[in-house]
Amino acid sequence: MISGAKVRLGHLIRNQHSPCLKLRSCYSHRKIHHLNPLCSYDNTKILCKEGKLTPPAFGHFNNFFTLPGIANKKKEYIGKKIVGFTPEQMFDVVSDVENYKKFVPFCIKSTVTHKTKHLLSGDLQVGFPPIVESYSSTVSLNRPHSVRAVCKDGKIFNHLTTTWKFIPGLKEGPQSCHIHFYLSFEFKSMLHSQLANVFFDELVKQMEWAFVKEAEKRYGKPSLPTVKL
Repeated sequence: MISGAKVRLGHLIRNQHSPCLKLRSCYSHRKIHHLNPLCSYDNTKILCKEGKLTPPAFGHFNNFFTLPGIANKKKEYIGKKIVGFTPEQMFDVVSDVENYKKFVPFCIKSTVTHKTKHLLSGDLQVGFPPIVESYSSTVSLNRPHSVRAVCKDGKIFNHLTTTWKFIPGLKEGPQSCHIHFYLSFEFKSMLHSQLANVFFDELVKQMEWAFVKEAEKRYGKPSLPTVKL
């Protein structure tokens, strides 16, 4: 899978006539150390550094799909699972935007700029091979039932919406809940979109599970094993 990803990214760079020739060279290595924005194309900061690149582990992710059409930049993901934590506990983890930088994969910065009981605004910066971008979101809070984040600045996304719903779990497991996770996004840049085809399935998978792992750190051993639905 990794060699296939190399071919696809190399094809992308040639077709886009990217000035970042270094990206093609450094991607031939199999590991990355720290990523620095050394060049850009299509208003996208390209992360490359002499050294080695480490792409995320590639794998098949059935719930992640691209809508029909090669030129269509919209992507959606739906994930459902039962976890051994209460809706209140999972809500508190997901709504803790200020600390995303500490436990969400590839989140470099996370700052809450305004917060009320039912609404907050936050600025996020994400970096993953080979791009880094910043954006702002408005987050609606309905404890312990749901968290919904919508990108509001429109610099890199035509739209970005993330919705978490927390529903009481099994009767025989009161310390549990059903999690419904929905992500929908569309990049303005075709370059972003084509890179997403290579990287984002695994990134979304890692991000979703990071919240469950963070709940384990905060609240201890879950009352039951996590089950994907």
